[in-house]
Amino acid sequence: MYIPRHFEVTDDDQIFAFIEANGFGQLISSVQGKLFSSHIPFLLSSDKQKLVGHLAKQNPQHSDIDTQSVLVTLQGPHAYISPSWYRSPGVPTWNYQAVHIYGVCQVFDDREKLKILVESLTGKYESSFQVPWQPDYKASMLGAIIGIEITIDEIQGKFKLSQNRPAKDKQRVIEQLSKSGSINLARAMRRNG
Repeated sequence: MYIPRHFEVTDDDQIFAFIEANGFGQLISSVQGKLFSSHIPFLLSSDKQKLVGHLAKQNPQHSDIDTQSVLVTLQGPHAYISPSWYRSPGVPTWNYQAVHIYGVCQVFDDREKLKILVESLTGKYESSFQVPWQPDYKASMLGAIIGIEITIDEIQGKFKLSQNRPAKDKQRVIEQLSKSGSINLARAMRRNG
């Protein structure tokens, strides 16, 4: 990914926090020589060395992905930025947060490992509900998915949050984003100074 210096994120804690908060992304690999993308949720391993997830066995991506170098893209809040929001001259742009993760993928179909993965994903995303759903499904359903485990080789982080603009322009962008409902992006801009 193209990352101008002032948008680059190099702090590991900040990147890993972003991955944990924005775990739904695109798994990009090659299927029969053609680029292919699946949108799936990922979990970061506790040692922060791997991403795990699963694909439907009917998804053709799983058939070619074992031992392949892959790219996972994760995106945070984003929005159009109008130059009318600036006090100084500018051009239309887009503010956003993105992390790209490169690694080698391994597939697995061990039912116990798949069960742990599904229950971990469920636990993470159900935890915010007042009455979380408790995993209750036929074990045979695990046969319809294939697990993926990506050993991370490289992570690139880019937070394009008006860091290249004067402080007054940045403050006006935050105000306009807040008014237009892009609260999470405005919050990210405040946090990332």
